[in-house]
Amino acid sequence: MMFTKRVTPLVMALCAMAFATGVSAAETLKIGIPQPMTGPATQYGDQIQAGALTAIDAMNAAGGIKGMQIEPLLIDDGCEPKQAVPAANRVINAGAKFAIAHACSGTTVPAVNVYEQEGIVAITPGATSPLVTDTIKPHYFFRTIGRDDQQGPFAADYIVKQLKPQTVAILHDKQTYGSGVASQVRDSLKKSGTNVALFEGINVGDSDYSAVITKLKSLNADLIYFGGYHAELGLLLRQAREQGMTTQFMGPEGVANKDLVAIAGPAVEGLLVTLPADFTKLPGNEKVLENFKKFNRSPDGAFTLTAYAAMQILADSINAVGVDPDKVADYMHSNAFDTAIGKVEYDEKGDLKQFEFAVYKWDGQGNLEQLGK
Repeated sequence: MMFTKRVTPLVMALCAMAFATGVSAAETLKIGIPQPMTGPATQYGDQIQAGALTAIDAMNAAGGIKGMQIEPLLIDDGCEPKQAVPAANRVINAGAKFAIAHACSGTTVPAVNVYEQEGIVAITPGATSPLVTDTIKPHYFFRTIGRDDQQGPFAADYIVKQLKPQTVAILHDKQTYGSGVASQVRDSLKKSGTNVALFEGINVGDSDYSAVITKLKSLNADLIYFGGYHAELGLLLRQAREQGMTTQFMGPEGVANKDLVAIAGPAVEGLLVTLPADFTKLPGNEKVLENFKKFNRSPDGAFTLTAYAAMQILADSINAVGVDPDKVADYMHSNAFDTAIGKVEYDEKGDLKQFEFAVYKWDGQGNLEQLGK
């Protein structure tokens, strides 16, 4: 004897929901966003998230990429090299084939190997060390930020032409990023004939820099350049001013963290930093700025629009050739892109053919004034 099951409206609804969920999952494009979400470099991760998520929200509102809604995967790498490979593996294990990857050079250098081995197309909006792309000459890894061998010579050129110091002292934090950019500044200054009287590393995490400050005072340098991050520079600035030093300090984009003011206090007044140019003033970015306003995020920050541009490049490439990472990487290497940071073109290693840096001056409250390009 046969029994016929009655399909109730509830069962039909549940089946429809399950089917819809399956379709939705299939139509989702996952983008890994491994960034520092904890630790002293959190602000840089916040900037990259603001840029990437604003671009994603705007794209999803307009229908996504090739009809797929974009699903961002926020992953914490702590800006720590030991977390680099686990963070990159989390991108891969989540099923993402694309990433807006890593703010810090020390984290990015080991992570690049993972993306290359797994064929993941990744773009860093913040890692500037030449080691990121020089070590293995990647095919799948790209930047939307200039290299230190672009930033360092730019800073040195400004120092020579605008500040005209007789003697320069250079400090760095002995890490991949800090020592790298400091070396670039040193080498460029020496080529110009500028006297670099000191090139020395300090220890990250130290709380008392009296010894090095005493050495700096004995040199009577006209300029002190520091390669590294804001935590160490903040202490150096504060302690130098407390010991009566009035020497001009300068640093790269890694020091440009608002938390610097909390550490250095009024000593931050007059600090010079090199940063990406203010792309919020770039003609044609009106719609980009409207998107930040619409989704209640700030476009400010060194890495915010470089992250937005990274997402634009991924979207343009996927729209052109589909979701195969091999085709996307090939397309990125051979095409130019109009982005929130201007026209972007890549060389064979995924580095930008050109990038615009500028010099900024801090006031006592941590506000920045762009001085020159």
